[in-house]
Amino acid sequence: MLSRLIVRCTFIFIILSILGSAVPRHQATLKEGDTSIADYEGWQKRQFSEDGFSNSRSKSGYFKAFGVDLSPDNVAVAIVYFVQGVLGLSRLAVSFYLKDDLRLDPAETAVISGFSALPWLVKPLYGFISDSIPLFGYRRRSYLFLSGLLGALSWSLMATIVDDKYSATLSIILGSLAVAVSDVVVDSMVVERARGESQSTSGSLQSLCWGSSAFGGVVSAYFSGSFVDTYGVRFVFGVTALLPLMTSTVAVLVNEERLPLGKRSVSLSVSGSELIESSKQRVMEIWNAVKQPSIFLPTLFIFLWQATPQSDSAMFFFITNKLGFSPEFLGRVTLVTSIASLLGIGLYNSFLKEVPLRKIFLVTTILGSALGMTQVLLVTGLNRKLGISDEWFSIGDSLIITVLGQASFMPVLVLAAKLCPPGVEATLFATLMSISNAGGVTGGLVGAGLTQFLGVSRDNFENLALLIALCNLTSLLPLPLLGLLPDESPTDSAQTKND
Repeated sequence: MLSRLIVRCTFIFIILSILGSAVPRHQATLKEGDTSIADYEGWQKRQFSEDGFSNSRSKSGYFKAFGVDLSPDNVAVAIVYFVQGVLGLSRLAVSFYLKDDLRLDPAETAVISGFSALPWLVKPLYGFISDSIPLFGYRRRSYLFLSGLLGALSWSLMATIVDDKYSATLSIILGSLAVAVSDVVVDSMVVERARGESQSTSGSLQSLCWGSSAFGGVVSAYFSGSFVDTYGVRFVFGVTALLPLMTSTVAVLVNEERLPLGKRSVSLSVSGSELIESSKQRVMEIWNAVKQPSIFLPTLFIFLWQATPQSDSAMFFFITNKLGFSPEFLGRVTLVTSIASLLGIGLYNSFLKEVPLRKIFLVTTILGSALGMTQVLLVTGLNRKLGISDEWFSIGDSLIITVLGQASFMPVLVLAAKLCPPGVEATLFATLMSISNAGGVTGGLVGAGLTQFLGVSRDNFENLALLIALCNLTSLLPLPLLGLLPDESPTDSAQTKND
């Protein structure tokens, strides 16, 4: 049965890669750098014609996935994102470890989850360091290598000596820091390639990144539950410790020239005043970019959109303690959500690239809120009265909500990448994503406060339905602020900014 699942998942990934292939350049009808929807539609019609997969290899000689050349650089980016996805192997193990081994309540678990995201709030710092201070002559390779080692260390600690909530929080934060650093490095590489490219190419590059992450989630999803059931959480942490080493290994694929020894010595021996002056200049560059309405207003909306409260921790305690869902079954649910992420990326890559941001957020937020309210049926048991088992209801609910969430998040990444000016790619993109992550942390902490206020605990779920209703209704609050977003496609907005 497991082999059939893996084959099906792989087949889905291949199909989505084909659907997401970028538009080939037309020399006869278009000038250099010119694209049109008509040419794209014409290419779509020809995609599965007699020549079959003749376009699967680009003129550069590389194979393609999601329309992107699989050059060594892009392979390194894809593998780093794949590692981010496959690290989901430990997600269920961490949840069960906090709940069963450390005997924490839902509110405490939510707080620890919020603290684990703290390294993602200072991503601009990593971007500044990566852009300004080369290690061993490299600005990208060295940081990828070290981030992999740090990730391996953090999960090794979880597998061996961690035995209380404080040391567990510290180790989880270290693991999150490792992923955040590698994420900044590869994001800067993506931004460098996205600048000046067409919307189709830029969107396809983001789709390759997040498709790789989702595929990593598919690979690890099923095993995440069965390993916890069979071998225990410590074993899962030990296996997870090996995965970040893939990031260290692929660092050699990054196409980066080693800085001359003279430049390296200058970079490492700057005086204190020069370093402060350089830092001030970089901060002013970031501030001048962020304060522009075309960047600041959409970023403000994204923060508010992410900052609405969440009830995930309370629901996890309910489905495990009350409904008795096993780790193996939750691993299957995770598998479904990973496939759903791929479907969401495929949906955006194939149909939503040119749809204005306002429309995407409006439709997905309303649908997401309405579908999120269906969890009330699960909590009250009404789904069983309708003839739907708890297991099937959970699977269907997770599938649909994840597709909508991923489809609504993709245009944010594309827009942020194309708005970054030359010279501060890693820092500015990291700033925008940090603000988004800060919204998520805020939402998690507000959700933890609501959970505590309503008295929802590991054994008391009397007010859980009210908590779910409040969280889903508050997700609609940012909608009146949709005017902060550009009323155009990400391509048009980025092109206006570039002009």
